[in-house]
Amino acid sequence: MGFASVEEIETRAKEQECQLWETILHDDMTERQVDRLESIGKMSSMYLAMKDANESYDKDLKSQSGLSGGDGEKMMEEVRKMQNLTGEFVGTVMANALKMGESNACMKRIVAAPTAGACGVLPAVLITYEQFHKVPEAKMLEGMYIAAGVGQVIAERACIAGAQGGCQAEIGSASAMAAGGVVHLSGGSAKEIANAAALALKNLLGLACDPVAGLVEVPCVKRNVMGAVNALTSADLTSAGIFSKIPPDEVIDAMRSIGRSMSEDIRETGKGGLAGTPTGVEIRERMAGG
Repeated sequence: MGFASVEEIETRAKEQECQLWETILHDDMTERQVDRLESIGKMSSMYLAMKDANESYDKDLKSQSGLSGGDGEKMMEEVRKMQNLTGEFVGTVMANALKMGESNACMKRIVAAPTAGACGVLPAVLITYEQFHKVPEAKMLEGMYIAAGVGQVIAERACIAGAQGGCQAEIGSASAMAAGGVVHLSGGSAKEIANAAALALKNLLGLACDPVAGLVEVPCVKRNVMGAVNALTSADLTSAGIFSKIPPDEVIDAMRSIGRSMSEDIRETGKGGLAGTPTGVEIRERMAGG
């Protein structure tokens, strides 16, 4: 895809007299030299892979480190008992985010969206939305295209790697993608889509990438939950007419600037932040000795 800004996507959509997702679809067709059917088929395969990963979650499976596994089922059990404060929909989003993050830690097949460490955010939001609102797959793919367009702009203007920009570049980007996608699914305008993405990313600016023992498990798995819920709150804000005072592209630029100013210790090195706490160091030393 070849968009340098969210504004460019909006402008091109107006010129082409189509929706944002269609503009992103057309760009994919041009970029990869494929027809409409092939582009949609590829997007469908990725969405179905997300659903398969969610459905094949194994609550009894533990990661090699022993740090991950089973929490998705624990959260889902709270939802079934109606004991969680956030309600059935948000609780299910939380459970699905945990499931995907844990599956990644357990070396199961996932879809990097945009990265493996942030793989739970987008599918948790979209799959749960489809489940609760009975949305046809064709419509869900529109949301996927929106998410892809947002992610592509972030990758172009800033970065999506924790080693380069901290966790804001991973969970932050995923949350922005999910926010834009779900706003489209709920009937939001182009302005609402862009602003939801901006709010979601803005909320997570400065987030450190500090994996304990250098593993994509602690705190990564649970940050997927936070990113997914943040996407929903950002979507609700824009639906209420509450927009970002800073334009989306400027928020992305701010993320890039913040990432560049971050210490190496909090950019996926496993040295600072939570990884540098006494417990984090103890886990790292235990893992190294094992």
